[in-house]
Amino acid sequence: MLFSEEEYRARLAGVRVRMTRQGLSALLVTDPANIYYLTGYNAWSFYTPQLVFVPADGPMLLFTRAMDAGGAFRTSWLPSECVVGYPEQYVHRPHVHPFDWVAFALRERYLIAPAAKGCVGLEMDSHFFSPKAYRSLVNAIPEWTLVDSFELVNWVRSIKSPAEVQLMRGAAQVCMAAMEAAVETIDVGVRQCDAAAAISQAQIKGANGIGGDYPAIVPMLPTGEAADTPHLTWSEDRFEAGQAVVIELAGAHHRYHTPLARTLTLGKKPDRLAKLADAVADGLNAVLTEVQPGVPVRELARAWNWTLAKYGLEKPSRIGYSIGIGYPPDWGERTISIRSEDESVLAENMTFHVIGGMWMDNYGYELSESIRVTADGVETFTSFPRELIQKGG
Repeated sequence: MLFSEEEYRARLAGVRVRMTRQGLSALLVTDPANIYYLTGYNAWSFYTPQLVFVPADGPMLLFTRAMDAGGAFRTSWLPSECVVGYPEQYVHRPHVHPFDWVAFALRERYLIAPAAKGCVGLEMDSHFFSPKAYRSLVNAIPEWTLVDSFELVNWVRSIKSPAEVQLMRGAAQVCMAAMEAAVETIDVGVRQCDAAAAISQAQIKGANGIGGDYPAIVPMLPTGEAADTPHLTWSEDRFEAGQAVVIELAGAHHRYHTPLARTLTLGKKPDRLAKLADAVADGLNAVLTEVQPGVPVRELARAWNWTLAKYGLEKPSRIGYSIGIGYPPDWGERTISIRSEDESVLAENMTFHVIGGMWMDNYGYELSESIRVTADGVETFTSFPRELIQKGG
């Protein structure tokens, strides 16, 4: 197992404490990141329905496709009797759903009635929990009162254990190798897809003896005038002289992610981009200076907004979010967002991707750091130069 049994039991205990506070008698977990957090199960099987049944007391049950049950037993800490595979004939059928079978399996184990004493939580915003899956549960288990769990497990995940922090440090080594590959490969005349390939190779190969994992998000490379918007990937076009390229990527190690963003210009730095880079660097430094346990998240946003205002700039979107375990399509934990409206308070071993992204008219700039809240300040996971990178010119 990647973590000790004691750590897994502590995670389950933390989830159950929150279940009690929310009045839940059971919880159904479908987010692959949360399944991994609770059980250790790790495979590319989330394209078919799977769930973990977490009762108020007693053992958890992991339900997955029958052909994947062996993999679940090999990668999780659960005993074999707690890993249950549903039959193949339930996979991708128009009139039946795997959760029809799962519901009957729970009924056969006499687990329906105990969970009916309170509400049963569902991950209603999980990427891999479909309306058809919900309808299946509603129809098959009319005794249950199904309610949104409001990212219950995600919130428990927000504070990392020392073992998790160490894995994120490993991911940071992979991340820096991938960013180095990006900077080395991107050049005038090089195809964008070739740069993406070099980045992907570095992400999987790893660095310094640390093996890479597949990242939850592919490399993003908004280029030239298209750098005025985030989340663009790559094309087969060739990089041109004078273009700026926004590079956002992550290193992943045992599913833990540390993202990083930098901006590279092919030739002399345009004055408007250089000025924007100065503003973003000052803003990011102001944010990191504020980080310590007990500080409201909104204070980080305030520091950013105040600094940008001195440059006559503003940024309406959030400037960061909680990170850790990631599966496609996202490496964020979907809990804490660094913005003025967030009511969260920083605690030691929370981890974030802090993003200074500015998208202007026909150009843009991005600078980010992955960080950990320490006992008295902040740890940045990577040590890549925090500047606008000039190549040539």
